[in-house]
Amino acid sequence: ESPFTDLPQNDVELTPDKVKDEKEGGPTFHCDLCDAELVYTIAQAFLPGLSTACVDNTTGDVFKSPGSVAAEIRKEMAEYLTQRSETFVAESVVLDAGLEVQASDHPYDIIAYLIDEFATTKRNLFSRVSEWLLSDKREDKIDDFSQEMEINGFWPIDKREAIVQTLLKNVDLKNEFHCDMKFYSADELAQHVPTCKYRSMTCQNEGCYAKYSISQMENHDSVCPYKMIPCEQNCSASLMRRDMDRHCITVCPMKLVNCPFYSVGCKSAIPQCKIEEHRSSDFHSHLLYILQGIHKEASVEVLRKRVEQLLQKYSSKLANIRDLRSLTYKVKDLDAKLGPLKVCATNEVDVATKTAGKLQILEASDANKVTEKGAETRVVGFEAKPQSLEVTPTNKDSIEAVKAEIKDSAAKQQSLGVKSFNKVSKEGLKTKATDVEAKPQSLENTITNKDSGVAPGTTVNHHEARPPSLEVTPKKVSEATIENSVKDVEGKVRLSKVSTGENW
Repeated sequence: ESPFTDLPQNDVELTPDKVKDEKEGGPTFHCDLCDAELVYTIAQAFLPGLSTACVDNTTGDVFKSPGSVAAEIRKEMAEYLTQRSETFVAESVVLDAGLEVQASDHPYDIIAYLIDEFATTKRNLFSRVSEWLLSDKREDKIDDFSQEMEINGFWPIDKREAIVQTLLKNVDLKNEFHCDMKFYSADELAQHVPTCKYRSMTCQNEGCYAKYSISQMENHDSVCPYKMIPCEQNCSASLMRRDMDRHCITVCPMKLVNCPFYSVGCKSAIPQCKIEEHRSSDFHSHLLYILQGIHKEASVEVLRKRVEQLLQKYSSKLANIRDLRSLTYKVKDLDAKLGPLKVCATNEVDVATKTAGKLQILEASDANKVTEKGAETRVVGFEAKPQSLEVTPTNKDSIEAVKAEIKDSAAKQQSLGVKSFNKVSKEGLKTKATDVEAKPQSLENTITNKDSGVAPGTTVNHHEARPPSLEVTPKKVSEATIENSVKDVEGKVRLSKVSTGENW
């Protein structure tokens, strides 16, 4: 059995008494008009609040259902809201005096808070469990009971609005949502009502049943979803505001679309109804885009001339073609009939520039080759005296002797100074010549040039000649430098062997 079947069918008057004027002899006739739209919005929050109170009050009780307590809780709710609205403003002023952030003073927020506060007071012991308060089952029961009361007309909207008007006057201290006019006679009040800015009216747009105050007419009219307005994209249609978005992105003839030749390069966005006009006005550009896809290496100037040739000879065959694929096939066919493209002067200049660049690269390459050959010829006597190469240039004893002599010279150079170093170096060179007598003359020259700093290609006839490098301030010679010098000698000898066709 449904828990909602025992809802009472007859309703009773629950409109609370109006606040009486405190001053005796003052105006006794009050204007009861309020902001109709706000009153309706607050009245819609009554049923969910009542449903929450009924469900939480009967949860876990096998003898009660939300429908069995709905009438009693509804009466308690109306009385509670009336009493709390009369004292809420004064209490909030006292409580908020020491707070940095004050609560909202909007009437809807205040009354919604009071409704939630009342529903909290109706919870029984079982419904206070946190698991139940956060469960989806509780939310489903509240929604179902609220819809049941709405369908059965348990609390009609007009009676809820009557209660809201009283509550609104109690909490709207700024007089922004209700009329605070007071009169001494009923005639004065009757004359005021037709001109009151809070008199209610119903929206005149077909399909809209919203109620609002006359002062809010412009605000509602600017957002009413049922108002007929012209198309935002300036087409000839007029339609409801709620249908505007769907119209603009689907059937509106002024909807912006991409050009049919977008894939070949035309990036124009045009209204849907002006596609044919765009095809005709930009036909020349579309042909140019197609030719650019066919002749990717050609310049724009050359392709423009080819477009002129196509239009002069085959304009009648091309004018009636509308789709991209057919026009592309036709242009390829006609372009082939016209023969190869004629390169313009600009292209010839570009080709000449590229050719000159290639020649410069070739000349640089030839210069490098000449330099390499010159380096090979610096090894004096290799080709003239091939028999001298029979001596093994990598004789370990000779190399070790050279290393030892260079190390001794470096040590003496640091201890004795420049003059002593020059003398020792001269004697060291003589010793090298004695130890390496088996070496060919060309190898001796190479080593002498390496040690003395003589430019490549210069032949040194005597070991006794003083190298220019020995006359400057001496520097410390590391083992790595010595090994590099020896490797350079070995490399040059190996190069000479390869050039004469002998095996190293």
